[in-house]
Amino acid sequence: MFSTMQDGPLLVSGMLRHGQRVHGESRVWTVTDPSGDGVEASFAEIADRSERLAAALARLGVGDGDRVGTFLPNNQAPLEAYLAIPSMGAVLHTLNLRLFPEQLAYVINHAEDQVIIVDGLVAPLLARVRDELTTVKHILVVGSGDTSGLGETRSYEELVEAEEPGYDWPRFDERRAAAMCYTSGTTGNPKGVVYSHRSTFLHSMAVTSGSSLAVGERDRVLTIVPMFHANAWGTPYAAFMTGADMVMPQLFVQAEPLAAIIARHRPTLACGVPTIWNDLLRHAQSHPVDLSSLRMITAGGAAVPRQLMERYRDELGIEIVQGWGRTETSPLCAVALPPKGTPPEEEMDWRAKTGRVVPGVEVRVVADDGTPSAPGEVGSVQLR
Repeated sequence: MFSTMQDGPLLVSGMLRHGQRVHGESRVWTVTDPSGDGVEASFAEIADRSERLAAALARLGVGDGDRVGTFLPNNQAPLEAYLAIPSMGAVLHTLNLRLFPEQLAYVINHAEDQVIIVDGLVAPLLARVRDELTTVKHILVVGSGDTSGLGETRSYEELVEAEEPGYDWPRFDERRAAAMCYTSGTTGNPKGVVYSHRSTFLHSMAVTSGSSLAVGERDRVLTIVPMFHANAWGTPYAAFMTGADMVMPQLFVQAEPLAAIIARHRPTLACGVPTIWNDLLRHAQSHPVDLSSLRMITAGGAAVPRQLMERYRDELGIEIVQGWGRTETSPLCAVALPPKGTPPEEEMDWRAKTGRVVPGVEVRVVADDGTPSAPGEVGSVQLR
Protein backbone atom coordinates (compact mmCIF):
# COMPACT_ATOMS: atom_id res chain seq x y z
CA MET A 1 0.00 0.00 0.00
CA PHE A 2 1.31 3.45 -0.93
CA SER A 3 0.58 6.71 0.84
CA THR A 4 -1.74 9.44 -0.38
CA MET A 5 0.94 12.10 0.02
CA GLN A 6 2.17 14.14 -2.91
CA ASP A 7 5.88 14.49 -3.44
CA GLY A 8 8.43 16.03 -5.73
CA PRO A 9 12.16 15.85 -6.32
CA LEU A 10 14.39 17.33 -3.64
CA LEU A 11 16.33 19.89 -5.68
CA VAL A 12 18.64 22.80 -4.91
CA SER A 13 16.14 24.99 -6.75
CA GLY A 14 13.63 24.10 -4.04
CA MET A 15 15.92 25.57 -1.39
CA LEU A 16 16.51 28.61 -3.58
CA ARG A 17 12.80 29.27 -4.10
CA HIS A 18 12.03 28.76 -0.42
CA GLY A 19 14.70 31.22 0.68
CA GLN A 20 13.56 33.70 -1.96
CA ARG A 21 9.86 33.56 -1.07
CA VAL A 22 9.86 32.93 2.67
CA HIS A 23 13.13 34.51 3.82
CA GLY A 24 13.66 37.19 1.19
CA GLU A 25 14.54 39.83 3.79
CA SER A 26 17.36 37.79 5.37
CA ARG A 27 20.79 39.26 4.68
CA VAL A 28 24.24 38.28 3.51
CA TRP A 29 27.18 40.50 4.43
CA THR A 30 30.42 40.26 2.46
CA VAL A 31 33.37 41.74 4.32
CA THR A 32 35.60 43.94 2.16
CA ASP A 33 37.91 45.46 4.77
CA PRO A 34 39.81 44.15 7.84
CA SER A 35 37.70 46.45 10.02
CA GLY A 36 34.60 44.46 9.11
CA ASP A 37 33.21 46.94 6.59
CA GLY A 38 31.46 45.38 3.64
CA VAL A 39 28.46 45.16 1.37
CA GLU A 40 25.15 43.43 1.95
CA ALA A 41 22.40 41.85 -0.08
CA SER A 42 19.07 40.26 0.76
CA PHE A 43 18.17 36.67 -0.01
CA ALA A 44 15.66 38.01 -2.54
CA GLU A 45 18.41 39.95 -4.31
CA ILE A 46 20.73 36.94 -4.29
CA ALA A 47 17.98 34.74 -5.72
CA ASP A 48 17.39 37.35 -8.43
CA ARG A 49 21.09 37.39 -9.29
CA SER A 50 21.20 33.58 -9.27
CA GLU A 51 18.46 33.55 -11.90
CA ARG A 52 20.44 36.03 -13.98
CA LEU A 53 23.64 34.00 -13.55
CA ALA A 54 21.89 30.87 -14.79
CA ALA A 55 20.64 32.75 -17.83
CA ALA A 56 24.14 34.09 -18.52
CA LEU A 57 25.69 30.63 -18.26
CA ALA A 58 23.03 29.17 -20.54
CA ARG A 59 23.81 31.89 -23.08
CA LEU A 60 27.46 30.81 -22.93
CA GLY A 61 26.39 27.28 -23.83
CA VAL A 62 26.29 25.64 -20.40
CA GLY A 63 23.73 22.84 -20.45
CA ASP A 64 22.55 19.82 -18.50
CA GLY A 65 25.39 18.09 -16.70
CA ASP A 66 28.08 20.54 -17.80
CA ARG A 67 30.60 21.39 -15.11
CA VAL A 68 31.19 24.96 -14.00
CA GLY A 69 34.22 25.57 -11.80
CA THR A 70 34.42 28.25 -9.12
CA PHE A 71 37.74 29.62 -7.88
CA LEU A 72 36.50 32.01 -5.24
CA PRO A 73 37.02 33.11 -1.64
CA ASN A 74 34.05 33.28 0.71
CA ASN A 75 31.90 36.10 -0.60
CA GLN A 76 28.55 36.57 -2.33
CA ALA A 77 29.63 35.15 -5.69
CA PRO A 78 30.11 31.52 -4.58
CA LEU A 79 26.72 31.64 -2.85
CA GLU A 80 25.12 32.71 -6.13
CA ALA A 81 26.98 29.88 -7.86
CA TYR A 82 25.88 27.39 -5.16
CA LEU A 83 22.28 28.24 -6.02
CA ALA A 84 22.31 28.92 -9.76
CA ILE A 85 24.54 26.22 -11.22
CA PRO A 86 22.88 23.11 -9.71
CA SER A 87 19.41 24.60 -10.09
CA MET A 88 19.83 25.02 -13.86
CA GLY A 89 20.87 21.37 -14.19
CA ALA A 90 24.61 21.98 -14.50
CA VAL A 91 27.17 20.75 -11.96
CA LEU A 92 29.00 23.05 -9.57
CA HIS A 93 32.70 22.24 -9.17
CA THR A 94 34.24 24.13 -6.26
CA LEU A 95 37.99 24.48 -6.83
CA ASN A 96 40.36 24.43 -3.88
CA LEU A 97 42.39 27.65 -3.73
CA ARG A 98 45.16 25.79 -1.88
CA LEU A 99 45.91 23.06 -4.39
CA PHE A 100 49.36 22.81 -5.92
CA PRO A 101 49.33 23.98 -9.55
CA GLU A 102 49.65 20.46 -10.97
CA GLN A 103 46.73 19.28 -8.81
CA LEU A 104 44.61 22.27 -9.78
CA ALA A 105 45.15 21.65 -13.49
CA TYR A 106 44.42 17.97 -13.00
CA VAL A 107 41.05 18.42 -11.27
CA ILE A 108 39.85 21.03 -13.78
CA ASN A 109 40.74 18.81 -16.71
CA HIS A 110 39.48 15.64 -15.05
CA ALA A 111 36.12 17.26 -14.26
CA GLU A 112 36.02 18.74 -17.78
CA ASP A 113 35.01 22.18 -16.54
CA GLN A 114 33.51 24.27 -19.33
CA VAL A 115 33.47 27.59 -17.48
CA ILE A 116 35.44 28.89 -14.50
CA ILE A 117 34.28 31.75 -12.30
CA VAL A 118 37.32 33.31 -10.63
CA ASP A 119 37.70 36.20 -8.22
CA GLY A 120 40.18 38.83 -9.31
CA LEU A 121 41.81 38.59 -5.87
CA VAL A 122 43.03 35.06 -6.63
CA ALA A 123 43.25 35.22 -10.43
CA PRO A 124 47.08 34.91 -10.47
CA LEU A 125 46.76 31.47 -8.83
CA LEU A 126 44.57 30.26 -11.69
CA ALA A 127 46.77 31.96 -14.27
CA ARG A 128 49.64 29.62 -13.36
CA VAL A 129 47.79 26.71 -14.97
CA ARG A 130 45.76 28.45 -17.69
CA ASP A 131 47.82 27.04 -20.55
CA GLU A 132 47.30 23.48 -19.26
CA LEU A 133 43.49 23.63 -19.21
CA THR A 134 42.02 21.62 -22.07
CA THR A 135 38.25 21.98 -21.64
CA VAL A 136 37.70 25.51 -20.32
CA LYS A 137 35.91 27.71 -22.86
CA HIS A 138 35.11 30.77 -20.76
CA ILE A 139 36.58 32.46 -17.70
CA LEU A 140 34.36 34.89 -15.80
CA VAL A 141 36.08 37.34 -13.45
CA VAL A 142 34.46 38.62 -10.26
CA GLY A 143 35.69 42.04 -9.19
CA SER A 144 39.12 43.30 -10.16
CA GLY A 145 42.67 42.03 -9.98
CA ASP A 146 45.59 40.94 -12.11
CA THR A 147 44.01 38.82 -14.84
CA SER A 148 46.80 39.29 -17.37
CA GLY A 149 47.76 35.62 -17.28
CA LEU A 150 44.27 34.30 -17.96
CA GLY A 151 43.95 35.22 -21.61
CA GLU A 152 40.48 36.25 -22.76
CA THR A 153 38.04 36.78 -19.88
CA ARG A 154 34.51 38.08 -19.35
CA SER A 155 33.18 40.25 -16.54
CA TYR A 156 30.97 38.24 -14.20
CA GLU A 157 29.09 41.35 -13.11
CA GLU A 158 28.43 42.56 -16.65
CA LEU A 159 27.12 39.17 -17.73
CA VAL A 160 24.81 38.91 -14.72
CA GLU A 161 23.51 42.46 -15.11
CA ALA A 162 22.81 41.93 -18.81
CA GLU A 163 20.24 39.21 -18.10
CA GLU A 164 16.69 39.36 -16.77
CA PRO A 165 15.47 37.58 -13.62
CA GLY A 166 12.81 34.91 -13.74
CA TYR A 167 14.81 31.90 -14.95
CA ASP A 168 12.55 28.86 -15.28
CA TRP A 169 14.27 26.27 -13.09
CA PRO A 170 13.93 22.81 -14.66
CA ARG A 171 12.55 19.78 -12.85
CA PHE A 172 14.59 16.58 -13.01
CA ASP A 173 15.63 13.49 -11.06
CA GLU A 174 16.84 14.37 -7.57
CA ARG A 175 19.63 11.81 -7.89
CA ARG A 176 21.34 13.86 -10.59
CA ALA A 177 24.64 15.54 -9.80
CA ALA A 178 24.45 18.92 -8.10
CA ALA A 179 28.08 19.57 -7.19
CA MET A 180 31.57 18.11 -7.22
CA CYS A 181 34.37 18.41 -4.71
CA TYR A 182 37.77 16.78 -5.02
CA THR A 183 39.41 15.36 -1.93
CA SER A 184 43.20 15.27 -1.59
CA GLY A 185 43.07 13.09 1.52
CA THR A 186 44.40 10.06 -0.36
CA THR A 187 47.58 9.14 -2.20
CA GLY A 188 47.91 10.09 -5.84
CA ASN A 189 45.77 12.68 -7.59
CA PRO A 190 42.73 14.18 -5.83
CA LYS A 191 39.57 12.07 -6.10
CA GLY A 192 36.26 13.52 -7.21
CA VAL A 193 33.15 13.27 -5.04
CA VAL A 194 29.80 14.01 -6.67
CA TYR A 195 26.89 15.20 -4.54
CA SER A 196 23.31 14.66 -5.69
CA HIS A 197 20.49 17.15 -5.28
CA ARG A 198 18.84 14.72 -2.88
CA SER A 199 21.91 14.30 -0.69
CA THR A 200 22.48 18.07 -0.63
CA PHE A 201 18.87 18.78 0.35
CA LEU A 202 18.80 16.13 3.08
CA HIS A 203 22.21 17.17 4.42
CA SER A 204 20.98 20.76 4.67
CA MET A 205 17.99 19.59 6.68
CA ALA A 206 20.31 17.62 8.96
CA VAL A 207 22.38 20.76 9.62
CA THR A 208 19.20 22.54 10.77
CA SER A 209 18.33 19.72 13.17
CA GLY A 210 18.43 20.33 16.91
CA SER A 211 20.63 17.25 17.26
CA SER A 212 23.13 18.85 14.88
CA LEU A 213 23.99 22.56 14.45
CA ALA A 214 20.37 23.75 14.79
CA VAL A 215 20.79 26.50 12.18
CA GLY A 216 17.62 28.59 12.25
CA GLU A 217 16.07 31.90 11.26
CA ARG A 218 17.33 33.67 14.38
CA ASP A 219 20.93 32.76 13.60
CA ARG A 220 23.63 34.68 11.82
CA VAL A 221 26.21 32.28 10.41
CA LEU A 222 29.85 33.27 9.96
CA THR A 223 31.18 30.94 7.27
CA ILE A 224 34.94 30.72 7.81
CA VAL A 225 35.32 27.20 6.44
CA PRO A 226 36.10 27.70 2.72
CA MET A 227 33.17 27.49 0.32
CA PHE A 228 35.30 25.08 -1.74
CA HIS A 229 35.59 22.63 1.16
CA ALA A 230 32.74 20.08 1.09
CA ASN A 231 30.04 22.68 0.43
CA ALA A 232 31.28 24.73 3.40
CA TRP A 233 30.00 21.95 5.66
CA GLY A 234 26.50 22.55 4.30
CA THR A 235 25.95 25.78 6.22
CA PRO A 236 25.21 28.09 3.24
CA TYR A 237 22.42 25.83 2.01
CA ALA A 238 21.08 25.36 5.55
CA ALA A 239 21.10 29.12 6.08
CA PHE A 240 19.27 29.80 2.83
CA MET A 241 16.76 27.08 3.72
CA THR A 242 16.00 28.52 7.16
CA GLY A 243 16.54 32.25 6.66
CA ALA A 244 19.64 32.54 8.83
CA ASP A 245 21.68 35.63 8.00
CA MET A 246 25.18 34.97 6.67
CA VAL A 247 28.52 36.73 7.05
CA MET A 248 31.16 36.04 4.40
CA PRO A 249 34.70 37.01 5.50
CA GLN A 250 36.42 36.69 2.10
CA LEU A 251 40.13 36.27 2.93
CA PHE A 252 39.98 38.08 6.29
CA VAL A 253 40.23 35.00 8.50
CA GLN A 254 43.31 35.97 10.51
CA ALA A 255 42.72 36.55 14.22
CA GLU A 256 42.66 40.36 14.26
CA PRO A 257 40.21 40.96 11.38
CA LEU A 258 38.16 37.95 12.44
CA ALA A 259 37.71 39.43 15.91
CA ALA A 260 36.62 42.72 14.34
CA ILE A 261 34.15 40.91 12.08
CA ILE A 262 32.59 39.06 15.02
CA ALA A 263 32.34 42.20 17.14
CA ARG A 264 30.76 44.16 14.30
CA HIS A 265 28.41 41.65 12.68
CA ARG A 266 27.43 39.69 15.80
CA PRO A 267 27.23 36.15 14.40
CA THR A 268 25.62 33.49 16.56
CA LEU A 269 27.31 30.51 14.89
CA ALA A 270 30.74 30.25 13.31
CA CYS A 271 32.38 27.33 11.53
CA GLY A 272 36.10 26.77 11.07
CA VAL A 273 39.09 24.55 11.75
CA PRO A 274 40.69 24.41 15.24
CA THR A 275 43.72 26.52 14.28
CA ILE A 276 41.39 29.46 13.55
CA TRP A 277 39.94 29.27 17.06
CA ASN A 278 43.31 28.80 18.70
CA ASP A 279 44.63 31.95 17.02
CA LEU A 280 41.50 33.90 17.91
CA LEU A 281 41.79 32.89 21.57
CA ARG A 282 45.39 34.09 21.75
CA HIS A 283 44.37 37.39 20.16
CA ALA A 284 41.46 37.83 22.57
CA GLN A 285 43.78 37.40 25.55
CA SER A 286 45.79 40.49 24.67
CA HIS A 287 43.17 42.49 22.75
CA PRO A 288 39.81 42.75 24.51
CA VAL A 289 37.06 42.08 21.99
CA ASP A 290 33.37 41.28 22.23
CA LEU A 291 32.69 37.71 21.10
CA SER A 292 29.57 37.32 23.21
CA SER A 293 27.17 36.98 20.27
CA LEU A 294 28.42 33.46 19.54
CA ARG A 295 26.14 30.73 20.89
CA MET A 296 28.25 28.03 19.30
CA ILE A 297 31.49 27.49 17.43
CA THR A 298 31.62 24.45 15.21
CA ALA A 299 35.09 23.06 14.62
CA GLY A 300 36.16 20.25 12.33
CA GLY A 301 38.81 19.18 9.87
CA ALA A 302 41.04 18.07 12.75
CA ALA A 303 40.55 16.93 16.33
CA VAL A 304 39.76 19.82 18.66
CA PRO A 305 42.09 19.93 21.68
CA ARG A 306 40.14 19.47 24.90
CA GLN A 307 42.03 22.34 26.50
CA LEU A 308 40.90 24.68 23.72
CA MET A 309 37.25 23.78 24.31
CA GLU A 310 37.65 24.22 28.05
CA ARG A 311 39.27 27.64 27.71
CA TYR A 312 36.58 28.93 25.36
CA ARG A 313 33.92 27.73 27.79
CA ASP A 314 35.61 29.01 30.95
CA GLU A 315 37.17 32.26 29.69
CA LEU A 316 34.72 33.37 27.00
CA GLY A 317 31.52 31.51 27.82
CA ILE A 318 31.40 30.00 24.32
CA GLU A 319 30.85 26.33 23.58
CA ILE A 320 32.94 24.70 20.86
CA VAL A 321 31.12 21.77 19.30
CA GLN A 322 33.17 19.24 17.40
CA GLY A 323 31.83 17.99 14.09
CA TRP A 324 33.12 14.99 12.18
CA GLY A 325 32.64 13.98 8.58
CA ARG A 326 34.25 13.41 5.23
CA THR A 327 34.18 15.03 1.83
CA GLU A 328 32.43 11.88 0.62
CA THR A 329 29.54 12.36 3.06
CA SER A 330 28.51 15.95 2.21
CA PRO A 331 30.37 16.15 4.83
CA LEU A 332 28.68 16.14 8.25
CA CYS A 333 28.29 12.71 9.89
CA ALA A 334 28.50 13.27 13.63
CA VAL A 335 28.27 16.12 16.12
CA ALA A 336 29.71 15.93 19.64
CA LEU A 337 26.75 17.22 21.62
CA PRO A 338 26.31 15.65 25.07
CA PRO A 339 23.16 13.51 25.40
CA LYS A 340 20.36 14.88 27.55
CA GLY A 341 20.82 14.08 31.20
CA THR A 342 24.62 14.19 31.03
CA PRO A 343 25.99 15.49 34.36
CA PRO A 344 27.80 18.83 33.93
CA GLU A 345 31.11 17.31 35.04
CA GLU A 346 30.90 14.76 32.21
CA GLU A 347 29.87 17.10 29.38
CA MET A 348 33.44 17.83 28.31
CA ASP A 349 34.13 14.11 28.03
CA TRP A 350 31.38 13.95 25.42
CA ARG A 351 32.52 17.10 23.61
CA ALA A 352 36.00 15.62 23.23
CA LYS A 353 34.63 12.61 21.36
CA THR A 354 33.92 12.26 17.65
CA GLY A 355 30.22 12.66 18.40
CA ARG A 356 26.91 10.96 17.67
CA VAL A 357 25.70 10.51 14.12
CA VAL A 358 23.21 13.02 12.74
CA PRO A 359 19.82 11.92 11.37
CA GLY A 360 20.12 10.10 8.06
CA VAL A 361 23.62 8.73 8.68
CA GLU A 362 24.39 5.10 9.54
CA VAL A 363 27.80 4.00 10.81
CA ARG A 364 29.38 0.69 11.76
CA VAL A 365 32.83 -0.73 12.47
CA VAL A 366 33.87 -3.89 10.63
CA ALA A 367 36.80 -6.29 10.81
CA ASP A 368 39.13 -7.00 7.89
CA ASP A 369 36.77 -9.71 6.62
CA GLY A 370 33.82 -7.31 6.57
CA THR A 371 32.03 -8.72 9.61
CA PRO A 372 30.83 -6.26 12.27
CA SER A 373 33.33 -5.65 15.06
CA ALA A 374 32.31 -6.05 18.68
CA PRO A 375 32.18 -2.90 20.85
CA GLY A 376 35.70 -1.87 21.80
CA GLU A 377 37.38 -3.78 18.98
CA VAL A 378 39.53 -2.03 16.38
CA GLY A 379 38.20 -2.06 12.83
CA SER A 380 37.33 0.03 9.79
CA VAL A 381 34.53 2.59 9.84
CA GLN A 382 31.81 2.23 7.20
CA LEU A 383 29.28 4.98 6.54
CA ARG A 384 26.16 5.48 4.49
